[in-house]
Amino acid sequence: MNRKASTVVLVFLLAGILLISGCIQNEKVEKSTREESPETGKGDEKMDIQKIKVFSSAFESNGTIPRKYTCNGENINPPLEFEGIPEEAESLVLIIDDPDAPMKTFTHWVIWNIEPVAKIEEDSIPGVEGINDFRKIGYGGPCPPSGVHRYFFRVYALNRQLELKAGAGRKELESEMIGHIIAEGELMGKYGKK
Repeated sequence: MNRKASTVVLVFLLAGILLISGCIQNEKVEKSTREESPETGKGDEKMDIQKIKVFSSAFESNGTIPRKYTCNGENINPPLEFEGIPEEAESLVLIIDDPDAPMKTFTHWVIWNIEPVAKIEEDSIPGVEGINDFRKIGYGGPCPPSGVHRYFFRVYALNRQLELKAGAGRKELESEMIGHIIAEGELMGKYGKK
């Protein structure tokens, strides 16, 4: 084999080694992401997560959220109802966010240690509230800078109460939820400034 041919073989060998090590590294990253998501729990002990139906008397799924519940109105939380909360649920967590926000998903409300009830009343504080992305504790209604945005009302039933102080952020909350979610559901509503 001449020098040019051996150089080509060496280049291909190096490229192959880099490709394989990149795949192995990528697999490690994907595995650690799977292991630590709130839904799956720690490790591969994936829990069988049940479904909760979430609805509101104020707006339909995929419908328009009334102005009353936004920053242009009274800025109070809408009423929410749940079906399918497991009997073994010890508490509920509610996270409301807007994935259409310009910079990142914008969190409007995080609240935990809600009694596992079938309804959350309008303009209420049914649990312990955390800080939202308005940098305030409590509910901050839909307030898109422009266009129509989607708002997700996500509920999680947990097999325990959380020992998290009021004012904690979403990341801390989601970290505490890992391995304790037994059911979940969501309702999506839309809002745009007129």
